[in-house]
Amino acid sequence: MNDDIKIGQVNVKTILTKSNLPIAGYSINPYVGCTHACKYCYACFMKRFTGHDERWGTFLDVKYWQDIKNPQKYDGKTMIVGSVTDAYNPQEEQFCRTRTFLEQMQGSKINLIITTKSDLVLRDLDLIKNFPDPLVSWSINTLDENFKDDMDKAVSIERRISAMKKCHEAGIRTTCFISPIFPGITEVFDIIERIKDFCDYIWLENLNLRGNFKSDIMQYIAEKYSHLLPLYKQIYNQNDKTFWEILDKQVAEYARQNSLMYVVDKEPFLHNPTGKPIIINYFYHSEIKQSAKSK
Repeated sequence: MNDDIKIGQVNVKTILTKSNLPIAGYSINPYVGCTHACKYCYACFMKRFTGHDERWGTFLDVKYWQDIKNPQKYDGKTMIVGSVTDAYNPQEEQFCRTRTFLEQMQGSKINLIITTKSDLVLRDLDLIKNFPDPLVSWSINTLDENFKDDMDKAVSIERRISAMKKCHEAGIRTTCFISPIFPGITEVFDIIERIKDFCDYIWLENLNLRGNFKSDIMQYIAEKYSHLLPLYKQIYNQNDKTFWEILDKQVAEYARQNSLMYVVDKEPFLHNPTGKPIIINYFYHSEIKQSAKSK
């Protein structure tokens, strides 16, 4: 384990947290914090609720909870594992809190969704495949390992893609979450080409700069991709959506040419009779937020 990571322990009454996410009734976060330390992580806002003043990505609290009694009473409920942490942080290999949750929910018929940047999820396929129609999603926003290393401390892109393929071959639904899309950097169509043969859903989400990390990302662009700085200022300082509108049309045309279903801001788990991935565009955050409030 990384000696720079501060590891703590918290005892909670339950790991089942009611969720206001439009896609799930419950959020399952077996850890507080996330050692993948993504520079663009929206979940860093959680720090103000945790009592931590350490830099995001440098602390992790391991959660312990009472055994889940009668898991069958949650049949039909959707549970998303990893909404404000990655349930497969490297430390999960030691503490097994995500695996404990999956063990305690065995025998239930919940709609299980796991979101991760790790291939450690493969360790738990024996448990995951026992749920009715589970889904595992990997965040992949580049094929450039150097850019990936600049942005996060998770496993390589190649390991994520390999895990996705193995999961698909095991009969488990998979999602490639191309997020966040960095304008001029994320190779959207190259990524789709790499994963489309073993992926059920492709979710597209734009880079949404907010909070304390906006200045960090803008400084990074200025230093590493200076030719893109005018574009980033146009998008993030002037709130110009032209880039996303053009990309939307390009993806729609790509989908048409490849006979893929393409929808905007829709239910993320649409029935898919084609055997090909469904591409779902989530560029318009304000509309998604409003949709979530109406649930």
